[in-house]
Amino acid sequence: AEQPLYRDNSFDTIAGYEKHGAIVHYEPTPESDIPLKPEGFLLLDSGAQYTDGTTDITRTIQLGPVSDLHRRVYTLVLKGHLSLENLCFPRGAAGTQLDAIARSAMWREGMNYMHGTGHGVGSYLSVHEGPHQIRQEYRGTPMVEGMTVTDEPGLYLADRFGVRIENVLLVVPYITTEFGRFVRFEPLTLCPIDTTPIVVDMLSAEERSVLNAYHQMVYERLSPLLNEDEREWLRIKTEAI
Repeated sequence: AEQPLYRDNSFDTIAGYEKHGAIVHYEPTPESDIPLKPEGFLLLDSGAQYTDGTTDITRTIQLGPVSDLHRRVYTLVLKGHLSLENLCFPRGAAGTQLDAIARSAMWREGMNYMHGTGHGVGSYLSVHEGPHQIRQEYRGTPMVEGMTVTDEPGLYLADRFGVRIENVLLVVPYITTEFGRFVRFEPLTLCPIDTTPIVVDMLSAEERSVLNAYHQMVYERLSPLLNEDEREWLRIKTEAI
């Protein structure tokens, strides 16, 4: 908000601690408000309007000790997030065809989430900008170069905790072959993903590579803008796993 191009938030911030994180669009009230403790997960979904673009980001942050279930659920969500972010696909595929990519690991565990995996983001417009979406329900709009879309799988365990990890992605050209034109996703969001809760053995070598490459990009692009203390904090948060 201190930046000169800032105009307003793009939506009301969602800050859900532990059981409130399991409420997808939690809004605190004086009656429901609870203090943060040095334990468990904080789910933080926020965004802003700038004259040169609109942001929407979710990070789930470990505040202290968590259970094995916390870590397993977090890693399943991360696997879905990375699988979609790393996807290359035929130009013109619909978001419904891509949705299962983000859900396959959690489906194998008998888990699912009942909201869309991704929505368009307008530039200084609506943070939910159609017509393209990535979701289970049929949406036939083709995905083509230049579209922005979120990547936000999640899992929500009622009265316990919730996890969501969200970046905004840009559809960009990939390759053209005898089978046609293919596109891929490029992340626009530059922010570390908390690696503390990850069950590393649950990630494939490719998933670890995608996460490490993302964090390397975050560090390379942001570190020149930071002071020495901030740069060291970012270096630690983006270390390879």
